[in-house]
Amino acid sequence: MTSRFGFNNMDVLKFLYNNKIGRIILRPLISRTVSELSGKLLDSRLSMILINPFVRKNRIDKTDYLLDDIGSFNDFFCRRIKPGLRIISKDKNSLIAPSDGLLSVYKINAGTVLSVKQSRFTIDRLLKDRKLAAGFNNGYVLVYRLCVNHYHRYVYFDSGKKYKDRRINGLYHTVRPVALAEFPVYIENTREYSVIDTDNFGRCVQMEVGAMLVGRIVNECSASGIVSRGEEKGHFEYGGSTIIVLIPEGKAGLREDIAANIDTGAEIPVVMGEVIGTASTNK
Repeated sequence: MTSRFGFNNMDVLKFLYNNKIGRIILRPLISRTVSELSGKLLDSRLSMILINPFVRKNRIDKTDYLLDDIGSFNDFFCRRIKPGLRIISKDKNSLIAPSDGLLSVYKINAGTVLSVKQSRFTIDRLLKDRKLAAGFNNGYVLVYRLCVNHYHRYVYFDSGKKYKDRRINGLYHTVRPVALAEFPVYIENTREYSVIDTDNFGRCVQMEVGAMLVGRIVNECSASGIVSRGEEKGHFEYGGSTIIVLIPEGKAGLREDIAANIDTGAEIPVVMGEVIGTASTNK
């Protein structure tokens, strides 16, 4: 497995997360200070020298993207895809993927989610809002883990009324399974989320989670207002790599292949706009 810059890093991550000395080294790497410094470096003109090795190692087809205004590595990382290459389903009752990613789905039982490698976290701790969390008991949590070859912009998964975004400052663990096995990453990492009274799925949450080194979450608008299904919500700069959607009980039916893998930890490849389910008929 290669890093975003092309070098093999799985052994490095295993050392950092599974070794006592590695964990001492890990602590500053997941700090906000290191994240901000890395971000500044990747925003610089000099960082453009990283783009071509990154493209070669990760087999990115540059012809799929709009690249006229690229001035740094971060510009390239959050590049825009050409029109027509991510189609939003026109069926307004369909449940769509808000981003490219590897999708895993879990049932929320008594407020608890069984995650990768049997690591547990509660919706209460994820949201830091007990009252809001209570509304998702027996519902679904959809986890979209973005890899280096994925498109790093994302859209609203349904239309509705959005409340002012909430930000929870935290750490910047990697979101790869090696870290998920050792730490409750999703409740430790920096994250932002929107509470949306959706047209088709009730009161839902769409959350972005930061990741190691930078993990910058750049949302277009944090204020309250009306949002539209398929409207761009924001993008990740280098390191940001997970979107979480919470849906209440009985509001959505999942696609057969996805429903068959609830709570298994299986990751199903999806792309932005792809139909992954439908609104429940008894909504």
